Amino acid sequence: MRQKVISLFLCYLLLYTCGGVEAGKRKDSEDSDSGFWGALTYMAVGGGLLAMGLPALGFTSAGIAANSVASSLMSWSALANGGGVPAGGLVAMMQSLGATTGGTTLMAKIGAFLGYTVHTQVKNKDSKKEDE
Repeated sequence: MRQKVISLFLCYLLLYTCGGVEAGKRKDSEDSDSGFWGALTYMAVGGGLLAMGLPALGFTSAGIAANSVASSLMSWSALANGGGVPAGGLVAMMQSLGATTGGTTLMAKIGAFLGYTVHTQVKNKDSKKEDE
């Protein structure tokens, strides 16, 4: 259910950005890079980075990779909790996300949302500079 909500929200963001209509007038073609394609670029980069982030840290589908950041986190978590990794802890949650393709998809969607957020911040900052 949560993945469907995130997917619908991202579709809404894409459609909203693709429209390019502000206050009843259409944007000029010279400003087209700040619309759909600009947002899509940020979303693709953000989604790709977050989707590849878990396996790069060592949270793989085969388990926690040896000599990785994930193995260090698991070791620290075990030391802090008396020898065992807690079931609902950060390491367990990250491993369950890394072990499933649904977790990778969810991380990609979150990355795309963060990419869109960065795009809107950059766009707003640029428009403030133009106003001054």
